[in-house]
Amino acid sequence: MSEKSTPQLILDKAIDLSVNQTGSGFPISIFPSKIQKIIREVNDCYGFPIDYVGAAMLVAVSVAVGNTHLARMKEGWDESAILYMALIGRPGANKSHPLSFAMRPFVEHDYEQNRIFEKQYLEYQDQLEMSRKERAEKGIDVCPREPVRHRFLVSDITPEGLSLIHSQNRRGLCLLSDELSAWVKNFNRYNNGSEEQFWLSVFSAKPTMSDRKSSRSSIFIKRPFISVIGTMQKRILSELAKGERSANGFIDRILFVILKHEMSNRWSMKQPSFDVADEWQNILSRLMCIECAYDENNDILPVIVPFAEEALERLFEWQHNLSDKCDTEPNETLVGIYCKLQIYAIRFCLIIQMARWSCNDAGKDVIDLISVERAITLAEYFMESAKKVQTILKELSLTAQQLAIVTALPPEFTTGSAIAVAAENGMSERALMEFLKNFNGKLFQKSKHGNYIKL
Repeated sequence: MSEKSTPQLILDKAIDLSVNQTGSGFPISIFPSKIQKIIREVNDCYGFPIDYVGAAMLVAVSVAVGNTHLARMKEGWDESAILYMALIGRPGANKSHPLSFAMRPFVEHDYEQNRIFEKQYLEYQDQLEMSRKERAEKGIDVCPREPVRHRFLVSDITPEGLSLIHSQNRRGLCLLSDELSAWVKNFNRYNNGSEEQFWLSVFSAKPTMSDRKSSRSSIFIKRPFISVIGTMQKRILSELAKGERSANGFIDRILFVILKHEMSNRWSMKQPSFDVADEWQNILSRLMCIECAYDENNDILPVIVPFAEEALERLFEWQHNLSDKCDTEPNETLVGIYCKLQIYAIRFCLIIQMARWSCNDAGKDVIDLISVERAITLAEYFMESAKKVQTILKELSLTAQQLAIVTALPPEFTTGSAIAVAAENGMSERALMEFLKNFNGKLFQKSKHGNYIKL
């Protein structure tokens, strides 16, 4: 079944076309009109780049959903809403403010919960100082239980500490890092590769166990949910590709958000026409307030959300087409990215459906065709972003001479013209041919004998 040009999908395309004309590539049409309105307003009044705002809101919805709902592809195959995302840009690209805006409802929630926890903990300490008899006389439990701090957000933390917090907040968490490079650099701070493996496992929602001496006790989390989001400068991107991270697929799990055109923020005199923070709080709160059912082991019993038949057919059609592309793609790095985006597309379907429900635009008992089409649009946006990141990583690994040659080469060139450009930059013909060979499928693509295309 091919994409249907329904009135809604035609409108979606028109919305994205109008946004593209402003220099943004993020498809805000994936969101209900209420969220679109917020994105446009903060862009107009505060100068927050649409890509950063939209992407951060996407992660916020994912965190609010957490383990409460799963998208069911078929029996035995359920996907959660876990996302790993990096907002990429130069210093001063206005990355942090959109992230703070999108995550503010969680900050407010966690702040209030921390106040409640501090009060409860003081009462708990007072109860510990009482005798058993005094507790009984006051109607207090003979063995007081230490209170739990309920939260959505964590920052710089070890896997052991995170496992403990997650065991107390099984609905799900978000690792929020203003500088995501710190998250990556900490992977080998204790045991070589152990933290990286932890995050590879969490991405797939595989059970996690913590038996370290530093832990309070053995912790087993049947279905972890930890989304990750943060900012990163372009020049730090190479940190992500160090060691085994390119080979083990870690970098393929990260959704990158890169602006088409990076421009310094211009202050605007324009005032918001409505309370954008309050409106966003109301939308997200409906998801945050979803009641969870628990089993006898205190594990969440998620609501299973199936796909409508035509929606599933469309998703399978898209996946088959992408698989065909993988079979002919010479660049193995891109193949890895395409494979992870197939999984992400399912997660996008769930997140988009839940966002529509939170705005009263749709139900949440089934994932429909509109959510699937929008998820596909979003997957293709991140596909293009991943290609840009790969290009940046290759450029960061180039020598000054190689970079000068790549910059000087036209979009399409012949071997002869490349030799001439190389000679102008002091590179021999033999070195050039080796350069073209090593970066074929990465920086260049051989279209036919003696002809190349810059990727």
